[in-house]
Amino acid sequence: MMEYISLGSPCCFFESNTSNYMSVKNLQRCVRDLESAGRLIRIDEQVDAHLEAAEIHRRVFESGGPALLFTNVTNCRFPMVSNLFGTLDRSEYIFRDTLAQVKRLVAAKVDPSSVLKHPLKNLGLPFQAWKMLPKRRRKGPVMSSSCQLTDLPQLKSWPDDGGAFITLPQVYSEHPNRPGMMTANLGMYRVQISGGDYQADQEVGLHYQIHRGIGVHQQAAIAQGKPLKVNVFVGGSPAMAVAAVMPLPEGMSELTFAGALSGHRIGMIQRREQLPIYAEADFCLEGELISDSVKPEGPFGDHLGYYSLVHDFPVMKVNKVWHRKDAIWPFTVVGRPPQEDTRFGELIHEITGPVIPTVLPGVRAVHAVDAAGVHPLLFAIGSERYTPYSSEDRPQELLTQANAILGQGQLSLAKFLFITNHFDDESLAIEDSLSFFKHVLERVDWTRDLHFQTKTTIDTLDYSGTGINQGSKVVVAAAGKVKRSLPTVVPADLQLPTGFSDPCVVHPGVMVVKAPSADENFAQDLERFCQSYDRQASINAFPMVVLVDDAHFASSNLGNFQWVTFTRSNPAQDINGIEAFTDMKHWGCHGALVIDARIKPHNAPPLIEDPNVTAKVDAMAARELAVSKYL
Repeated sequence: MMEYISLGSPCCFFESNTSNYMSVKNLQRCVRDLESAGRLIRIDEQVDAHLEAAEIHRRVFESGGPALLFTNVTNCRFPMVSNLFGTLDRSEYIFRDTLAQVKRLVAAKVDPSSVLKHPLKNLGLPFQAWKMLPKRRRKGPVMSSSCQLTDLPQLKSWPDDGGAFITLPQVYSEHPNRPGMMTANLGMYRVQISGGDYQADQEVGLHYQIHRGIGVHQQAAIAQGKPLKVNVFVGGSPAMAVAAVMPLPEGMSELTFAGALSGHRIGMIQRREQLPIYAEADFCLEGELISDSVKPEGPFGDHLGYYSLVHDFPVMKVNKVWHRKDAIWPFTVVGRPPQEDTRFGELIHEITGPVIPTVLPGVRAVHAVDAAGVHPLLFAIGSERYTPYSSEDRPQELLTQANAILGQGQLSLAKFLFITNHFDDESLAIEDSLSFFKHVLERVDWTRDLHFQTKTTIDTLDYSGTGINQGSKVVVAAAGKVKRSLPTVVPADLQLPTGFSDPCVVHPGVMVVKAPSADENFAQDLERFCQSYDRQASINAFPMVVLVDDAHFASSNLGNFQWVTFTRSNPAQDINGIEAFTDMKHWGCHGALVIDARIKPHNAPPLIEDPNVTAKVDAMAARELAVSKYL
């Protein structure tokens, strides 16, 4: 999931001193609430958790359809629910009686004086803070029954996935040196429950990426020579799933945020010498990470649109699988964006957006571009505040702000960061990729405005670099007056080197060109292309040229261009330019910037559906079912 900055019976109501709130207490109430409002449909036909449920989910999500309750899962007694967060409108509906107060809490953190300016609106804030305190419980529905790992829905989303995965887990751990719920970590790290080398019904794989809170806890446990106790919750209040992906400061428990968003204190079952268990969860996998024991985990079709490959990750020994009697298994499906996690990101940004200027002075906005897989591409709007009298238009404070952005939690995994000056166009909308790219390309100076970080850390799931977690970054800082007009047609006199063809304009100032298929010597193609021109060549009318495998696909829409360009390129390796130079270790070029965005031999394969499953879901769509119109 993505992160921003460190960002039956009727539903029950409880009464505060100001108004009534609906408590999003558990998944059962949420499902009933959505169904009664026509925002969820049941699928009573038998559906297999092996590929079929995921294919149905993807189609319904793409069509903007409702949440889905699969009541008849092949060889499994538990129903499954998905697409709960498939639209921002549905997420806002689920939290309709708590979201406004959560936003006020955020606003109060940003500007405490806002509480005094609007006292009537903020009367409930002290009560809201009370709800953020976890509640100690002696028992709860989750511990009413138990089962084996093989009894759980064996969800497999893509044909080459290495086994079944939990895709909406809430992984709970406490720091060995500072135990307690108020400093615990709740994170969403995928969990492989079958396949590979894992012992059936005894072990699962826990895939967590760098800069995750659980990593700090495990390191401390290893230093003590002790296993790290871990509980994996599945289900419960949807607020817990949102909390698990919230970019909260290290050491602040996600349970506090979940309490505010759910509208009630999060009940945790306390047991002697054991981690607490979330009382309203649908399932709990109770276990421990054994020292630094690892096993191969994966492959897994991931949110960049490619498989993350097999790598060693921690093994969790499972001691017990608890579940409530009416348990429902929630899941999501990831793949090439947009997917349901895109809407997660929108909800998080809606809540945390106002915090950005307080954490990053001078930064007006940061946008992780979903179409490019989130971490590969960031847009930012900064501000040149300190030298308003200067006639220079070179980026100055923008570079300080760019470094601050790349020093923030998950934002540090970005590969491409484009940052602009707010005062150059105060109406610039950061979510409008076309306008943002146009603004940058009209102003950028490739001889000075490229700033690389080499041999550094990138996203674990990004295989464009030199190894797992290994790659480079580039900051493109553009400020000042418009320097060029951007062409929209291919130059009539353009001549391409041998083996290159199909020049296509993506949008003003950007051209893609079909290049030879990349082999082990792929860097030579990029070099040969750039050396075929000098700064006087007509191709330089386009400030950006991208080499691709399929120019028509890459230029057919902006989403395709962003996905291809920024998921398949490693800045330090795959950026070159016409009449390139190095001056005092600064790299630039006098002509067009050229990016090699072909699939390289070391890249992970893209995700493709199983044709047999596609045909089966096509047949389902042809029948008169409640879900058919969304398929």
